[in-house]
Amino acid sequence: MGGNLGSGGGAAGGRRRILITGGLGQLGSEFVAALRDLHGVDHVLLTDLRDDVNRSLIQSGPFARLDARDERALDELVTGHRIDTIYHLAALLSAVAETAPQKAWDINMNGLLAVLEVARRRGCAVFTPSSIGAFGPNTPKDWTPQDTIQRPTSIYGVTKVAGELLCDYYYRKYGVDTRGVRYPGIISNKTPPGGGTTDYAVEIYHAAVATGRYVCFLAGDTYLDMMYMPDAIKAALDLMEADPERLRHRNAFNVSAMTFCPEDQAAIIRRYIPEFEISYAIDPVRQAIANSWPNNLEDYAARVEWGWEPAYDLDAMTRDMLRVLTARRGEVSREGAV
Repeated sequence: MGGNLGSGGGAAGGRRRILITGGLGQLGSEFVAALRDLHGVDHVLLTDLRDDVNRSLIQSGPFARLDARDERALDELVTGHRIDTIYHLAALLSAVAETAPQKAWDINMNGLLAVLEVARRRGCAVFTPSSIGAFGPNTPKDWTPQDTIQRPTSIYGVTKVAGELLCDYYYRKYGVDTRGVRYPGIISNKTPPGGGTTDYAVEIYHAAVATGRYVCFLAGDTYLDMMYMPDAIKAALDLMEADPERLRHRNAFNVSAMTFCPEDQAAIIRRYIPEFEISYAIDPVRQAIANSWPNNLEDYAARVEWGWEPAYDLDAMTRDMLRVLTARRGEVSREGAV
């Protein structure tokens, strides 16, 4: 475990003292970098159940191995490092969760409950992400409202709805400053996908750069909401800094940036890689999950209550993804030739 977080600052001074659970996952690893840039390396404690991956990130600042379900260990870290804000990102994602529903409930719900209990005792603010997966087949598919029917058919979605309600309860009952957003599929140029239904939208760029072809596990006309990682991080940071007096909603806000299907994405890629080819081998589990989700979310509440506005659309994201991945592939090739 790394040393104590640096002194000074604190939430009142604009520099929060932050603990991140699940900090080595797809979201967490990029949140760590962004939050350290904003609040200082020594003000952000990275925690994860694992300590055998991403050694460079582990060694870049304060780190502690933590099972987020271990309330006692979490409490010791929060008090020892004088944490005032917890970003709770530890969870099993949709496709993986469906293969082990009991484990998914244990990790996703008991981890959240431990975080909320520690936050209640220690006066911490909490950000925890919900998901488009919190909706189900009875939800309006187009321009899904902020407040609507939530009857998900996946265990991942069930835990997300329960988590939203639990966070709202801790806010109303105990005054815990809980906040969250319903993320769509998130696309990153840094971290690999981790078992989600929208993983194809990340994999397709890697395949386009590496081989010029991709075999997609969702049908070509499956529309889903998506967001580029820089906007996903921006949404969380903006919400956590928002004036609480403006927040009529808390857990969780719809946020949207773009909606597309695999055929749309392939067409945009062909603007820059004309020979790119896509084919299909449908995964029935992930296709069923995707079919139960909305085509796109209406995010009016987030725009009005805390000024949400994404920076990337599909074309801008595609250009940036291909630029970054092509450059990285070139660097690897040069290193191999040395």
